[in-house]
Amino acid sequence: MRGRHVRSFIGTMLTAFCASLGAVALLLIFGYVLLQGFRALNLAFVTQLPVPVGEPGGGIANGILGSVVTVALATAIAMPIGLLSGLFLALFGRGWFPGVVRFLSDVLSGIPSIAIGLFAYIVFVAPFRHFSAVSASFAFAMLMLPVILRTSEEAVRSVPREIREGALALGMSEYATTMRIVVPAARSAIITGLLLSIARVTGETAPLLFTAFGSQFWEVNPTNPMAELPLQIFNYAISPYQSWHEQAWAGALLLIGAVFVLNVFARLVLSPRASR
Repeated sequence: MRGRHVRSFIGTMLTAFCASLGAVALLLIFGYVLLQGFRALNLAFVTQLPVPVGEPGGGIANGILGSVVTVALATAIAMPIGLLSGLFLALFGRGWFPGVVRFLSDVLSGIPSIAIGLFAYIVFVAPFRHFSAVSASFAFAMLMLPVILRTSEEAVRSVPREIREGALALGMSEYATTMRIVVPAARSAIITGLLLSIARVTGETAPLLFTAFGSQFWEVNPTNPMAELPLQIFNYAISPYQSWHEQAWAGALLLIGAVFVLNVFARLVLSPRASR
């Protein structure tokens, strides 16, 4: 018994140490980005367009708007497909076909984002010889799809079978039971998976290099090249100009803040109090 307690104590301390290393690394990254980016962060930075090198001021408002449009369109594409697929796997997920779908979903979640961006380029950009936010949204939707699918499946599976059987026993149809009983009961977990998938693609840059291309102007038409916040950060970071470096750090701070807010909101949605 004493040896077992010693091994248990050592294992606990080792896992706590590794978790602490991860937390410290995260805090160091966030602290450094905050230190570097806070100096260039102001109201003009989030409300104005970029300016040529050498001119004071300027911002990345068009990149913020473009990222919102692209992610919203990607969500509109991925959410119904992922949710319906998750419902199918949770309710009728037996046999070879559901197993293949799960396997392909897991494989898709592990494909590098740059490969997804290249695929979107081949499908949408090269045939039409035109960059657009639609192609970027398609790439983002492919990255979001496995996250939404698997979280939706697990969310529906977490609903007690007795609830579904009780609704069927009362005479409700399979469709009505699923849409009026099962889905509302799993709503919090489904929303959490959706928020996590949005956080997954918010900071992606590689697919945008092949699809959205970027723009220096206000653009809300998704069929045209569009400015994207991660893409602007990338372009500013590799430039030789100090002013652009400062704006890149400020943009990175905004991006980290957006991802942090999405993750916190997902935690709040999944809390027991929010699920009631």
